Amino acid sequence: MSITYQPKKKKRKKTHGFLVRLRTKTGSRVLRKRRKKKRRKLSV
Repeated sequence: MSITYQPKKKKRKKTHGFLVRLRTKTGSRVLRKRRKKKRRKLSV
């Protein structure tokens, strides 16, 4: 089997970053739900 996970910081931030979440309607909904759940980390 091949190793499939090749982490890249730039890509990770671009897809799951805080600012990206803020930009979209659904993303801000995600942040709101995570705040409600008292998550220590809201996003990457």
